[in-house]
Amino acid sequence: MSTYETEQQKSKNKTIIITVIVLLLLVNVVTLFLYYQNNQEMSTSLQSSKEELEETYNKLESMSNELNLKIEELQKLGEDVEELRLIRETLEQEKEQLQNEGQLAQKRYEQIRNRVEGYRELLVNKDAEIAELKQLNESLYAENTELKEDQRVLNKTINEVKTNNEKLSEKVEVASMLKAENIKVMGMNGRGTAKERDRYRNSQIEQLQLSFNLAKNDVAPVEGKDIMVRIIEPDGKVIFDVAKGSGTFMKDGKEVFFTQKQEILFDNTQQQLTFLYEKGSDYADGRHTIELYADDYIIGRANFEIR
Repeated sequence: MSTYETEQQKSKNKTIIITVIVLLLLVNVVTLFLYYQNNQEMSTSLQSSKEELEETYNKLESMSNELNLKIEELQKLGEDVEELRLIRETLEQEKEQLQNEGQLAQKRYEQIRNRVEGYRELLVNKDAEIAELKQLNESLYAENTELKEDQRVLNKTINEVKTNNEKLSEKVEVASMLKAENIKVMGMNGRGTAKERDRYRNSQIEQLQLSFNLAKNDVAPVEGKDIMVRIIEPDGKVIFDVAKGSGTFMKDGKEVFFTQKQEILFDNTQQQLTFLYEKGSDYADGRHTIELYADDYIIGRANFEIR
C-alpha cells in the first residue's frame, strides 16, 4: 500500500469516527430532551393532581361546615337529624383520607370527587326543607298567636260575665234579704195585760212581747228561715239563757249570742211573728236594744227603756 492510500484510509477512518461521535451526541441530546420533557409532564401532572386533591378537600371542608349548620337549624326546628349525623361522619372520613393519603388510589379519589356533587345536592335539598319548615313554623306561630289572642278575649269575656254574675248575685242576695216592719215592743204584766210604752218599770214587764211582720219581697225565695232576737242590755251584754232557747250563730265569721229563735217558712205573705220572753229577773235600768236577724243578717231594730 502506498503512502497516499495510507493517508486516504486514515482520513476515511477519521471521518467515520467523527460521524459516530456526532451520532452519539445527537442520541444523547434527544434522550436528554425526551427525559426532560417527560419529567415536565410528570411534574405538571403531579401538580395538577395535588391541586385537584386540595380543591376536593376544600369542597368537602366547606360542605362539612354547611352540614353542621343545617343539623343545628333542623334540631332547633325539632327535626330528626340522626341520618345527617351519619352522613357527616362519612364526609369527615373522606376528608381524612384526602388529607392523609398522599398517593390515594385514582379510583378511590374519583369516587370521593363524584360524591361531592351528591353532598352538594343534599345541602340544597336541606336548604329547601329548612325554608319550608320555617315557613310552616311561622304559619303555626301566627295561628298560635291568633288562638292565644282569641283565648285571651274569651277569658276576658268569661271573667266579665263571671264578674257581672257575681255582682248580679250580690244584688239578688241583697234584694232577697228580709225586712221586719211594724215592730212593736210591749211589756206584759202579771195579769197578762200588754201595753206599749216608752218606759217600763220592772213590775210592768214580767214578760216582754215583741211583734212584727215580714215585708213582702218578690225576690226572696219561699224557704225555711231562722229568725233570731238579740236583747242587748245597757252595758252591751246580750241576755242569754240556754234553758229559755238562747244560743249562738255565725255573723261575719264570728260567733255571736242570740236570746231567742224561731224557725219559720217564709211564704212572702207579710206573715206576722210574735216573740214572748220571760227574763225571770229584773232588767237593768237604762235603754235596751232589740236586734232581729234572719240567718246571719239584721232585718230590724227596736228599743225599750227600764227606769
